[in-house]
Amino acid sequence: MNEKCKWCEGGFAGIDGPVHEYIESAPGCWAVYSGILAKEYESYNDMQDTHRLTVDTYAVQHPGKPSRKSRQSVMGHLVSMYYVLEKNMNGASARQKLKEFIERKQKLRWLEPPSFKGTLTVSDVALAKNSEEHKILVRKWAESVWQTWFRKYEKEILSVIME
Repeated sequence: MNEKCKWCEGGFAGIDGPVHEYIESAPGCWAVYSGILAKEYESYNDMQDTHRLTVDTYAVQHPGKPSRKSRQSVMGHLVSMYYVLEKNMNGASARQKLKEFIERKQKLRWLEPPSFKGTLTVSDVALAKNSEEHKILVRKWAESVWQTWFRKYEKEILSVIME
């Protein structure tokens, strides 16, 4: 039996299982994401830059409910994605920018998430047969999700980055 993930709208195995505290997803979606993380850690050892995008993309594609944690999570991951996708920074540099963002302790408002219909999902990334395909699919997934957010909230994202 398949279950549709509320956020990414992907179809996943309808299972009982763990999910994140405030990153909402279907348990099957979370299981696929967890499998991707395991592959990055265990099999694809040279993935620091790709891993940054994997974590950022999943977080912003599954934003959860309005809360302080969710607002900070979504905007922090969007900040990181901005530096990787728009400024071509590597994962370590983007992580430093994310750290600087967190240290500023900005007051953030909830951004009503865009529809992710038609964007890639973790299911697409899970199809990778090797590390090179994985890198390509993560990048495409990240770009599709990033563009969905950026089209709707460019002004808000840039104002937080420039603050």
